[in-house]
Amino acid sequence: MSFEEKSAWIMGVVALASYGAYLAIVLGLAGTMPLVDVPYVAPLLWTVGASIGTSIALHALIGIFSPREAGKKDQRDKEIYRFGEYIGQSFVVIGGVAALLMAMAEVDHFWIANVIYVTFVLSAMLGSVAKIVAYRKGFQPW
Repeated sequence: MSFEEKSAWIMGVVALASYGAYLAIVLGLAGTMPLVDVPYVAPLLWTVGASIGTSIALHALIGIFSPREAGKKDQRDKEIYRFGEYIGQSFVVIGGVAALLMAMAEVDHFWIANVIYVTFVLSAMLGSVAKIVAYRKGFQPW
């Protein structure tokens, strides 16, 4: 497995795990109060920060254990990376438009922040899945 494929696995799993932790915290607090009144900002910031830190640490570990592969990209790796990023970015656009519409409709900040967060997570996961599938099943650029 190449360094870039390992990186795609890390990004997908870490995004899913951190969002799962966020949901567990927020939904756990929602048992005692209405969902929109849950203090979501600190859990959101902590899970995003933990996700970034974990991703950096795991990338460093795979770099340490496979130093020959670290930082080396061939043309195929570059095209797969670009392909995955293009696929994943679709959710960033959807999230931005949804947040804009929700802000115009004066929806509560809780919902706007959560729509943005979930679309970032979906973007990371979809991009990672696209890259992994391209590595595993083959990739034919158009």
